[in-house]
Amino acid sequence: MAPGEQAGRRPEQVAAPIRPRRWEVIAVAASGVAALVYVLTVWTTTGQELENAALRGADQVDAAQAGEAWRALDEITAYSLAVAVALVALVGALRRRWDLAVAAVGVIVLGQVVVQGLKRFVLVRPPLVEVVGDYAHNSLPSGHTAIAMTVLFAAVIVVPHRWRGVVMLLLLPWAVGIGQYALTAKWHRLGDTLAADAIALALAALASWWLARRGALHRYEGRRRVGRVVIGVFAGVSALVGLVLGAVLWGVPLARAGLAGAVRDHDYEWDLYLGAGSFASAGSLVAALVFLASWRRLKT
Repeated sequence: MAPGEQAGRRPEQVAAPIRPRRWEVIAVAASGVAALVYVLTVWTTTGQELENAALRGADQVDAAQAGEAWRALDEITAYSLAVAVALVALVGALRRRWDLAVAAVGVIVLGQVVVQGLKRFVLVRPPLVEVVGDYAHNSLPSGHTAIAMTVLFAAVIVVPHRWRGVVMLLLLPWAVGIGQYALTAKWHRLGDTLAADAIALALAALASWWLARRGALHRYEGRRRVGRVVIGVFAGVSALVGLVLGAVLWGVPLARAGLAGAVRDHDYEWDLYLGAGSFASAGSLVAALVFLASWRRLKT
């Protein structure tokens, strides 16, 4: 009998390590999506015209909805971000898992470092179409969208497996809503939110890759959480509906009037705005679902 092994008991099997390959693929793909969004929406005349027309369509939003969007965005401040970081770190500390705390906090902090660095010092917006004022400056990626998505991803990383469904229920609608609110308040264009989604996903994937390399992730062998499955299915259906609806809302004006007519006819600006909002929500949902799928049946 092996030392430490009791009679009648089988030795525990060592779980196979979680391979980090999936997060390498996600990080590379998400980075590529962010770059592609920037090129298509900022460096093409078509992209700029469509986004600006959608932005003008937000002028038709009623005052109550616009006020709600402004209030939601105004709640995201340096102080509220610091509170979110402190809470994430506290959860990691209470679990006595400094590695999870470092990974989760790193996603949020690096999210702002990358997004603000790109927006303010690296990326430019060429004057391909005539605009004036603040709209002539580069606004990609969206800092508010990045905050919302990185906080969601950080919470998924740091909380125990049994609480992941609660995180999805509470934070996923809020994170998706921030991207929509950024368009409604005219703080950002569609491409700004999509690029922020992709950057947040890439950083969360890199944090997950680091944890997997450390052997911090293990397979969950417990029962399936029905509520979590329902939330995931609902989010997936919502993302599909958003993509289809956005395609219809943009496709109909383009088919009827062509690009030049659709972006210059004020009658189509509302449709283009609604389509951009649908795409923004779908983009956030897709990013969240990709990350959650990569963590499916994994525990820390």
